[in-house]
Amino acid sequence: MMQNNIKIAVTGGIGSGKSSVCQIIMSAGFPVLSCDEIYAELCADKKFLERLCKEFGNILLADGSLDRKKLSRTAFNDKTALKRLNNLTHPAIMEELFLRASGHNLCFCEVPLLFEGGCQKHFDGTIVILRAAEERVKSVSLRDKISAQAAFLRVKNQFDYDNADFAQYYVIHNDGDLDDLRQKTLEIIKKIKVKFINKKN
Repeated sequence: MMQNNIKIAVTGGIGSGKSSVCQIIMSAGFPVLSCDEIYAELCADKKFLERLCKEFGNILLADGSLDRKKLSRTAFNDKTALKRLNNLTHPAIMEELFLRASGHNLCFCEVPLLFEGGCQKHFDGTIVILRAAEERVKSVSLRDKISAQAAFLRVKNQFDYDNADFAQYYVIHNDGDLDDLRQKTLEIIKKIKVKFINKKN
């Protein structure tokens, strides 16, 4: 493990702009680890797919790979099913994430389900991206090519970002254009460097 090994979580609801913020962080020269990428790798593992099928039925395509759309329809429109999916996938994802993070002095980790999994306590800091619910619905609908109603259900069934207290975290309000988001993200990075890097030098 690296001497400092500072881990900063980046989180926010679906459609909030996590990927855009992480791209900005990477362009600023910092490593970003993605839970979604680790999840994709897990979903290529035959034993893991067997566990998913045991829990949710046949959710495989003809070639034996995961039918992501079918799993999404099954899990993301039902809070109970979503909880079952999170309980199955989250521990495995976080274990691999922390293993990869151990190789960096300072890294940022994109963790979509940070608060749902109660994992915020395992990070040195957390960036929360907030965006108006209607904008999130619009973004998810366009990105995933689904109806506004289906996108609304996904937003609704997630952690309630609109009514949570984020006073102890770094908050980015994604309510402008990309340049505005970049400026806000760089300001947060500057604060993190002052707290965790400059303080140690």
